[in-house]
Amino acid sequence: MPDARRRAVVAALVGVVGASLGIAGAGHVYLREWRRAIAWFTFVFGAALVLLSTFADPATVTVDSLPREVLFPVFGLLFLSALDAYRVGRRPRGRNANGEPTCPVCGGELDRNLDFCPWCATELEWYTVEG
Repeated sequence: MPDARRRAVVAALVGVVGASLGIAGAGHVYLREWRRAIAWFTFVFGAALVLLSTFADPATVTVDSLPREVLFPVFGLLFLSALDAYRVGRRPRGRNANGEPTCPVCGGELDRNLDFCPWCATELEWYTVEG
């Protein structure tokens, strides 16, 4: 199994396990996509709060008594988070969505004129990044 596909499958599995625990963005944490993981977690948590305040009384609701109007959309968002982790994992390492080179350690955007990452100071070998 190619490296990108293996990373994508593991990221999706971690995302599904995280989703089963109610944690969005777990697959993105595995991929070290920190901003994306925080964005997914915040989005799903906020959507759950809005739906909960709309369809139930947050002070009296329990996990067993969650209305379907809250449960199904949150599960859908958790599934989309795992699917997005798979899609992000399929990207080749060292490139962002626009095809620009990124640091293999921190994921920061790189300047081709520098031999190191300006974000984490990792020394770079351009022949492996450009591959």
